[in-house]
Amino acid sequence: MMSAGFVLFPARFLDRCHERCGDYFTLLPSPGRTVVITADPDAVKQVFTGDPNLLHAGEGNVILSPVLGARSVLLLDGAEHLRHRRLLLPPFHGERMRKYAGAMAEVAERHVSAWPRRRRFAVLPTMQAITLEVIMRTVFGLDDRERLERIGRPLRGLLDTLASRPRVLMLALTQNRSGPRSPWARFAAMRREADALLDEEIAARRRDPDAAAGDDVFSLLLAARDEQGRGLTDAELRDELMTLLVAGHETTATALGWVLERITRHPDVLERLEAEQADGGGDYLDAVIRETLRLRPVVPAVVRRLQAPMEFGGWQLPAGVHIAPSIYLLHRRPDIYPDPTAFRPERFLERSPGTYEWIPFGGGTRRCLGASFALFEMKTVLEVVLRSVRLRPARRPRAEGVTRRAITFAPSRGARIALAG
Repeated sequence: MMSAGFVLFPARFLDRCHERCGDYFTLLPSPGRTVVITADPDAVKQVFTGDPNLLHAGEGNVILSPVLGARSVLLLDGAEHLRHRRLLLPPFHGERMRKYAGAMAEVAERHVSAWPRRRRFAVLPTMQAITLEVIMRTVFGLDDRERLERIGRPLRGLLDTLASRPRVLMLALTQNRSGPRSPWARFAAMRREADALLDEEIAARRRDPDAAAGDDVFSLLLAARDEQGRGLTDAELRDELMTLLVAGHETTATALGWVLERITRHPDVLERLEAEQADGGGDYLDAVIRETLRLRPVVPAVVRRLQAPMEFGGWQLPAGVHIAPSIYLLHRRPDIYPDPTAFRPERFLERSPGTYEWIPFGGGTRRCLGASFALFEMKTVLEVVLRSVRLRPARRPRAEGVTRRAITFAPSRGARIALAG
């Protein structure tokens, strides 16, 4: 089965494939690349608990290489992946993460205060601005607006080249083609500009004798050493910084946009959230975030490339094939989530899903390093929104569609909302 529909109409495409083919179906996204999509819970568990030496996530994520770089932790496998993961993990420790709460709230308050009244607007750009500034401040320790803009501008431009279905399709059609009119060539030029700026920052930090003493993520990565006393090289550090900036910014912004899109289309949920915030609670907000990530997962699947023949659900798959548990389809199984297409946060107060039933951040040894950071940031930003403004329920409750934006499933109209009063 070809996958052009996955680029243009991703959610509808997955739903139809599942209806026609069941829990397993095959995509051929490019010559020599075979991807088996599965919504089978047993297969999900098998992938997350299987031998990582036989299930290569780095090779499965190779499509991300042009954006993140070949030395990103998401593109590595085996011992090198474990080395990078151990070096990257300490900055996202719970106690250290909570130190960023004040900065997150301050950034959110400033942006939310500028929201327009008396008209509907797309909130996704605001969420992108908030999460970009948060990740720049927490990763680079930057408060200087000029430097924030200097580094953030090319990164935003790079992601904007992937911001719509036509752009994603044009990049796929012109991959590795040069020429002044080639979308791929323009994308590659933007990536080089972003790399050059990161290289400058790395060189400046290397020259600073006190750089490794800071408490921002960049400083912690400069100081990090593995068991052999080795730190990250400049090239490794650049690709990991790009990974943190992209994965820690675009994905969280998209998830926040979806939460606001969902709650404004469900007045009962919005009313309960506002009442909870007035009482100083937070459990229902947690449930709203989790239900949104269930129904509108930002990343649609995880991918592993088989290093040896393996069996999934009675199907024998040869080495070289990619197995891809679909987060989107798993989260919509009626045997796990009754009335699965309904937005009902209460389900997360009534029952905690199993380890392999709610997987917006993946699972196993490849679970997203920034999962706790993202959930903490989402809750902090949404608390600012709920106490700073009154959201107006949508006049027409019809949900926004799903569109491809960079590596994410995003609201098709940018998550349009309006304020009351």
